[in-house]
Amino acid sequence: MKKLLIIDDEKMIRQGLQAMIEREYPSCYSIALAGNGAEALALYQQERRDIIITDIRMPVMDGITLLERLSAEAEPGREGPAVVILSGYDDFEYAKSAIRYRVKDYLLKPIRREELFGILEQISREWLEQESNSRRLAQETEGYRQELRTARLRGLLMQEPVEPSPEQQQELEQLPVPFTVGVLNFYYKDGARMKPDEVQGLIERMGGPLAGPFAEILTDWEGKLVLIGAGKEAFLELARQAEARELTGLLIGMSGETRNPADFRTAYKEACRALQYTFLPPQASFIDYADLREGRLRFPSPEEELRKLLNMLGTDREKEIRSLLGAIFQLDHLQHLDLAYLEQVGRSMNERVLDEVFRLHGEASVEVLKLYRTVGNLYNFRHFHDYYRTLEHLLITVNDYIIGIKSAHTEHADMEEALAYIEANYARPLNMAMVSNHVSLNYSYFSEAFKAYTGESFVLYLKRVRIRHAKALLSENRIKLAGVSEAVGFENSKQFARVFKELEGISPGEYRAKLLLERYSGRLGDKES
Repeated sequence: MKKLLIIDDEKMIRQGLQAMIEREYPSCYSIALAGNGAEALALYQQERRDIIITDIRMPVMDGITLLERLSAEAEPGREGPAVVILSGYDDFEYAKSAIRYRVKDYLLKPIRREELFGILEQISREWLEQESNSRRLAQETEGYRQELRTARLRGLLMQEPVEPSPEQQQELEQLPVPFTVGVLNFYYKDGARMKPDEVQGLIERMGGPLAGPFAEILTDWEGKLVLIGAGKEAFLELARQAEARELTGLLIGMSGETRNPADFRTAYKEACRALQYTFLPPQASFIDYADLREGRLRFPSPEEELRKLLNMLGTDREKEIRSLLGAIFQLDHLQHLDLAYLEQVGRSMNERVLDEVFRLHGEASVEVLKLYRTVGNLYNFRHFHDYYRTLEHLLITVNDYIIGIKSAHTEHADMEEALAYIEANYARPLNMAMVSNHVSLNYSYFSEAFKAYTGESFVLYLKRVRIRHAKALLSENRIKLAGVSEAVGFENSKQFARVFKELEGISPGEYRAKLLLERYSGRLGDKES
């Protein structure tokens, strides 16, 4: 918020200017008022002002004298306030002498709003231009140089293996040799991930600025913090500090030691892979890629087991489904598995089982669609066990769902009973939950089975039943329209009229009038014959 000082010996002018500015630019200016130059000088000495709007002729100290004093007290090399002169016709020539005090503009009394606002906006534009120029100058400093270096190195992290540009090659040659790359994430207990700048802040509060032990601090395109150190010790110290403070959410993946700057991106990929291994049990917070190169177990893709799993869904073999799922993911060997095996099994589970289930049985009818999408990626979860429990829950839920669908489709008696219940209770406040409870079927199963049996949704079917009975009552011409609406179960006449017209094309009143006309025409025909 800019600080503005208005100086005029006429109180109404001071307050009027303040009101105009505050209405046009709310919350933009902090405004102080003074009745003469001496008051203004005292206020300015207490707190510098960005803009001064001052009258020329005032008692005690006039405007020109005020500007002389401000100019004399100005700090060398520091920009003074923007000054706007208020003047009348008689002192306009006198006011021009203030030009040596870098006056921005003159406002001739009586002051016009558009001229005042124009001057303020001109001053704002000049400030913005000055700030822009300052930023351009700042880009030539070492800070800008570091930003440029970081951007070039960051570009190398994600680009395909191609020859680095001359500028990028220059940055690579400045890396310490040997160097190690570390990639860091922090997960909260609910699985949410901390932003990289927050991770950096957390680590620096724990052990001091990262710029000391690490040569470079970057952020990759996925929002992970990337550190480049001269060796492994700095990363090991981070891991020790995190363990001492029980920061189990801080995860570190570290590359092997690299001596060739051209292998910078390879080292980054190693660190990312090491970080992914924190997904497996035991839940280590620090993984060195060098420890992963040998001894990890891989198995053939379990295609036959996945086929069996798909066939089992919708049967009363829940225990066997759970056991087969454990065998597919090799739970007995989990902590020694090659992560690539689990990634392959996860993809095959999506393509060979889950996608096929939803292709056959439909997505919209299953309440767990969101869960289905979540398990589509292992790394939507902090730990493998979180993924596995969610997948297992999804499969058992789908299994129960398919059983219910099969049962609902084959049990025609349940649907006949449901239709009879609707026919007997259509005049009551009726909904699908009441009917599904009556026939002892799960709400979702009942919805699917009802639509398959009747060819339409429960809501539409109930509307048709009520309108059918309403037409019968309308034909008797003994009950008012509001009474008909209540008699067939609608909440109010407005809803009744809307649904009636939706299904019949005309309003209830028009339908009744049509019936009366047909009867009258029929009687006339009988008399004529």
